[in-house]
Amino acid sequence: MGYSTGLVCRVCGKRYEESPLYVCEDCFGPLEVTYDYEFLGRKFSPETISRGPKSMWRYWPLLPLQGEPKVGLEVGFTPLFHAKRLGDALGLKRLFIKNDAVNHPTLSFKDRVVAVSVSKAVEFGFDTVACASTGNLANSLAAQATAAGLRSLIFIPADIEEAKIVGTSVYGTEVVAVRGNYDQVNRLCSEVASQYQWAFVNINLRPYYSEGSKTFAFEIAEQLGWQCPDHIVIPVAGCSLLTKIWKGLTELEKLGWIPKNKARLYAAQPSGCSPVATAVKNGWDTIKPVKPNTIAKSLAIGNPADGLFGLRAIRQSGGYAEDVSDREIIEGILLLAKTEGVFTETAGGVVVAATRKLVRQGRIGKDDLTVLAITGNGLKTQDALVGATRRPSTIDPTLEDFVALEEQKERRQRENVSLG
Repeated sequence: MGYSTGLVCRVCGKRYEESPLYVCEDCFGPLEVTYDYEFLGRKFSPETISRGPKSMWRYWPLLPLQGEPKVGLEVGFTPLFHAKRLGDALGLKRLFIKNDAVNHPTLSFKDRVVAVSVSKAVEFGFDTVACASTGNLANSLAAQATAAGLRSLIFIPADIEEAKIVGTSVYGTEVVAVRGNYDQVNRLCSEVASQYQWAFVNINLRPYYSEGSKTFAFEIAEQLGWQCPDHIVIPVAGCSLLTKIWKGLTELEKLGWIPKNKARLYAAQPSGCSPVATAVKNGWDTIKPVKPNTIAKSLAIGNPADGLFGLRAIRQSGGYAEDVSDREIIEGILLLAKTEGVFTETAGGVVVAATRKLVRQGRIGKDDLTVLAITGNGLKTQDALVGATRRPSTIDPTLEDFVALEEQKERRQRENVSLG
């Protein structure tokens, strides 16, 4: 027996029994999961939670399952570490990386949302799961659906990174590449979902799916000793991760597990697809959809489903938003790799580059406790770095050739010093 109490409309407040429903029948607002916080506060505590498994499932009471999870038992509890060398480069003394680039099984934060939604699909009795995806969700759903013994169908834009297509197809799933951007793929999936009785994890199961993102926030708070950071910089596509980080921290404050939710949230977007950042900078209350044009394909959602709620969370937190060019994205990827040995995908490059701008603007102070959300692995987006990294030196298999190579390097270093 779980502790969720059903669904509630995020716009009008109408309540519903638990079901695979995602929009309000009265106002068409999105639904989200509710819980009995008073009961949870009496029954659980940080001490009881800390005795749970070293995975996202230690927070099971705050997730929308009525029974045990069916997949993803090893998902979550990824490292949070003090990024001293990156902090030196950015001018931050207390900079931390939350690294979901090493998440299990498919190296992105999407493993969290899929573990919840596939488990929920099994509870509801579905035998087929599906999604619209820019890549990471496709990888994770294909892997975890296979582990659960479910049929899966994955709809993707035809131009996403080849590594992500291979990383989905390898599980034997049915992949449908659509000639169009993510927003067009998502619209198609909404039509397909009305025709077929399948569990679309980010459509008719979206209220449950998105709850998995809260565990990202729960882990940050626990790994910091049950406290809230001053700032969290988050890559934004559909805005679900940002809104659920806010919900997760709000829940922890409501339960009394952290003293106060003081975190300021920052949306990081590529300039080629920055509808949320544009709205924040202009003080708009609405999101104006855009046509994506960026190397950060995992963030290429021009009409974010949770955009309005993302704006609300950013403003409630006192945060802001920034966007960065493709060149700055690559610089961000390389800076994180060269300082901390973490290879992130393009979304992580967006986060690092946006943080540099926020620091220069004075929005993040050098002594502030700051967390960067690194949500995916660079092995999936290597194409973006072609030509941006140093090519290997090529020599014959002789000691003489290697010595000559070293001497050449030393001469260049001396010349650079003299020129400097």
